[in-house]
Amino acid sequence: MKTFNYSKIVILGLGFLIITLTWSIYNAYVPPILERLLIHLPYTDTAVGFIMTFDNIAAVLLIPYFGALSDLTWTRFGRRMPFLLVSVPIAALFFAVVPYVGHSLAVLIPVIIVMNIAMAALRAPAIALMPDLTPSVYRSKANGIVNLMGGLGALLFFFVFTRLLSVSAAFVVASVIMIAVLAILLATIREPRDQFEAAEKRPGGIVSSLLEILREKESTTRFLFYAIFFWFIGWNGVETFFTLYGMAKWGVDEAQAAFYLGFFSLAFLLMAIPSGFIATALGRKKTILAGLVGLCLMLGSFYFATPIVLAIALLVLGGVFWAMININSYPMVSDMSPVAKLGTYTGLYYFFSMLAAIIAPPIFGWVMDLFGTRMVLFPLAAIAYLVALFMMTKVRGGEAQTGEQLSA
Repeated sequence: MKTFNYSKIVILGLGFLIITLTWSIYNAYVPPILERLLIHLPYTDTAVGFIMTFDNIAAVLLIPYFGALSDLTWTRFGRRMPFLLVSVPIAALFFAVVPYVGHSLAVLIPVIIVMNIAMAALRAPAIALMPDLTPSVYRSKANGIVNLMGGLGALLFFFVFTRLLSVSAAFVVASVIMIAVLAILLATIREPRDQFEAAEKRPGGIVSSLLEILREKESTTRFLFYAIFFWFIGWNGVETFFTLYGMAKWGVDEAQAAFYLGFFSLAFLLMAIPSGFIATALGRKKTILAGLVGLCLMLGSFYFATPIVLAIALLVLGGVFWAMININSYPMVSDMSPVAKLGTYTGLYYFFSMLAAIIAPPIFGWVMDLFGTRMVLFPLAAIAYLVALFMMTKVRGGEAQTGEQLSA
């Protein structure tokens, strides 16, 4: 019988920490490198933006595949760890050399592509380790801890790396941390083979599983994935255009506007673990519904938030409500998943969330261009969350299963 061990979950969270640390560095430092190489083009920003979508495209195409493949894998290292053993060193190596090949687009692009593929290959197996090792009743708490560790990875970059390390050193140090975390995971994590042996090993992968979910007449899982898609549409739209919105609304520069959005992320980070405890007490669905209602109200009110103090207060509330939603959605997915398809369902979770990340920016941009103002940003996001709220009301199941143990 699985037991819940806090120290083990913190160690698993190190995997998410290196993911967020890596992408924080990548998103901050790669665009300026690309701009220097593409400055001669008439549409430099468009070209930079296209290249910066490689990670989302790789995520949509590959994360579900590797998640499903890990369901059918077993070696002496387990079924998820082999993917980390191969992909983490490759990702670390190619990530480390990014700033050193930044003088040549012909070299940089292949390096970025290989790095993105390796990062996509490790994500679903790494995240699936949490429900593999955690009793159902504790998965919301565990996901809160994992997300807290991920948030610390971003803070490590923004508040430590940016002040102590050069751009080149940031890439190298992050790569060393990736290898160190892999060594820690190998030394401490033992995957349960009984789950793998008891699961039915049916052929078929991500496409067949997706079609199966979409075709089921009574598939409550389908509505959960639809809800996930729409609330990530809302979040990615706001995240993409908030800086431009703040510059237009309050007349501040991009750095100050980004600073305001930081209050949202900080509130999310502080609420990550409490959200898991709330869901344990009230239930995951009720917690997510409360978060969706709260975000709809927050987003609807933001249009009128002219005083910056009021806007910051609303962003803090938004971060709290977002944590209530985001921390508990993946545990619901994992408990709706058949044992044999946990990696597959993890991949589907990222498929819908990453697809939203690709679709949201052009949709929001088009609507703002259509109305001729960026002030429609938050009302449009509120509509996306209202659709997600409607989808979530149709979800049944996915709650914690009792009868499992806690270990100190």
